[in-house]
Amino acid sequence: MSIVIVGSVAFDTIETPQERVERAIGGSATYSSMIASLFCPVKLVGVVGEDFRAEHRAVLEAKGIDLEGLETVEGGKTFFWEGRYGADPNERDTLVTELNVFETFKPVLPESWRGSGFLFLGNIDPDLQIDVLDQMKEGTVSGCDTMNFWIEGKPESLRRLLSKVDILFVNDGEARQISGESNLLHAGKAILEMGPSVVVIKKGEHGAMLMTGDMKFITPAFPLESVMDPTGAGDTFAGGFMACLAAAGKVDSESLKRAMVYGTVSASFTCEQFSVERLKNLSSDDIKKRFNELMAMVRVDDEAQD
Repeated sequence: MSIVIVGSVAFDTIETPQERVERAIGGSATYSSMIASLFCPVKLVGVVGEDFRAEHRAVLEAKGIDLEGLETVEGGKTFFWEGRYGADPNERDTLVTELNVFETFKPVLPESWRGSGFLFLGNIDPDLQIDVLDQMKEGTVSGCDTMNFWIEGKPESLRRLLSKVDILFVNDGEARQISGESNLLHAGKAILEMGPSVVVIKKGEHGAMLMTGDMKFITPAFPLESVMDPTGAGDTFAGGFMACLAAAGKVDSESLKRAMVYGTVSASFTCEQFSVERLKNLSSDDIKKRFNELMAMVRVDDEAQD
């Protein structure tokens, strides 16, 4: 099955202790679409300005991503973000955020896309996420991401969203913020009661946890000797996760577990280079190889040893 991905397409300026890059391609829809394209057909919905030129579109087109839903605003400027990481890659400072054309973004899905079996909503205004959900036909499996800005600023809209969406992706801090619970198991359970049938709590270098009404599953992060740039890792995780489900065409306990591992290894690749550079030449074979490596690290023989 194909997947529709809705979110930001942006330019990022990123500074880490190792390096600084200026106006590199970024955005939640960019990261999630590029990794998802290695699992199934991808249809991207977003908005850019005239400064997002043919060479930038070519990066997405090279992955076979359908850009019919990528709107270009004449005379407009593309969403821009600047951030700086310190020695701890889990912590960053946002220096500049310029919404530009993204400020008035109203996603409209092409009619032929509304029957796609799977939908991922990147981190955008929950009211827009609800609007996109309402455009999809019944039976679509939906996943969404959010962040503390929307949790604080639009709690009622977020509650309405959670009553409609199937899968929610949040980090540990966001899970605690939404639920009011400090214990992540309690937090996940509280969020499930708000509507989603699946909650995925991302914990950065400490892996991720999935919860449903009757299942818990935990995967460690793939160990990396060097983290160059963690920007977009969460988006890549969610894109790989949702696309893995779309490729399987079903959502059951085994497909969810498999999606967790594929999401984990997908995110690890993003961290190895700045922006989407690592994703440009990434292949399905690369992902499968790392999947097998991670599985080998956690597999245990349960037979008693003499």
